[in-house]
This record gives sequence, structure tokens and C-alpha cells, in this order.
Amino acid sequence: QVTLVESGGGLVQTGGSLRLSCAASGRVFGFNFMAWYRQAPGMQSELVAEITNDGATNYADSVKGRFTISTNNAKNTVYLQMDSLKLEDTAVYICNAEMHLGAESTWHGWGQGTRVTVSS
Repeated sequence: QVTLVESGGGLVQTGGSLRLSCAASGRVFGFNFMAWYRQAPGMQSELVAEITNDGATNYADSVKGRFTISTNNAKNTVYLQMDSLKLEDTAVYICNAEMHLGAESTWHGWGQGTRVTVSS
């Protein structure tokens, strides 16, 4: 059984920073990719940032230059450093990952989400 557990959300003022974490627990042996999505009230979910196991990254245009995705491979954890936060960054941020289970088996799943609220 693999689970993704997010942490680090909260309330922050515009221009502030938050760091989200998502740790994969269970018998895993690395990942193919780890990513962050977000869903704002009344909106469809959108990809915020993703990172592959060779370090390639991809960001939504709306967060480029403000957000940074990174991983601690030894801990099977992905981070999202969010700086210069804007009101429109308010959303539930959800971790998504494809993890190696060994023997060429993988697991793909989602975390429960962590809420980020940016206030003026």
C-alpha cells in the first residue's frame, strides 16, 4: 500500500512564501515522476509543476519564476517552494506521483491535498 501525504499548506499574505511537502510512504523504490496539481473553488484542477526522476521540470506559465519543485529522492518526497504568492494561488494543492514498487511494477496515485489560502 502506497500513500502520498502532503503538508505545509496554510494561510499566507500576498507576497509571502510557503513550502509544501509530499512524502510517499510504503514499499517504494523511487519514482518516475512527482507532481503538484491545484484546484481552486469552482475551477478545474490544473498542473502546477512536475519533476521526473532525472530532474527534468515543467511549470505552469502562471507560476514560472515564483514556484520551484524539487525532490529528496532518498525520502521519496517532493517539495513545492512557493514564493511571491498571489491571491489567485489560493487552492487545494494535490500531490500526484508514479512510484516504483520493484519488479517493473509501478503505482500511480494522488494525495488528499493541502489547502493554501492567500489573503490580501
